[in-house]
Amino acid sequence: MKPFVRSDRINGQIQRVLSDLLHKKINDPRITSATITGVKLSQNLRYARIYFSLMGTKKEKTEAKKGFDKARGYFKRILAGKLGLRYMPDLKFYYDETFDYGSKIDRILDTIKKKDGPDNRTSEEEQ
Repeated sequence: MKPFVRSDRINGQIQRVLSDLLHKKINDPRITSATITGVKLSQNLRYARIYFSLMGTKKEKTEAKKGFDKARGYFKRILAGKLGLRYMPDLKFYYDETFDYGSKIDRILDTIKKKDGPDNRTSEEEQ
């Protein structure tokens, strides 16, 4: 059985609090449509990597990163009150590219389907 890791529980709490803040209290148009997709906290609970996703152009994603960096102090203050940790982790925001990568794979698979047809069976295999 895998031992319980405290940072895993705190990851979930940080993600939940930040998601609530984004949907209820943040008025910055650069980040209001962003979604927090994950949080990875270091083992010593000093650093938190926060991943966000956003539908839009590359420029909008860059602007969202700037918006998150600008709001970092506000996020830390709210999180400190909610989490009750001795030390508040340093927050770093990163764009989560997994959705972009997944849609790229879907596009590639669609082009393969269009080239080969609905299935790859030859006329001899059908009989």
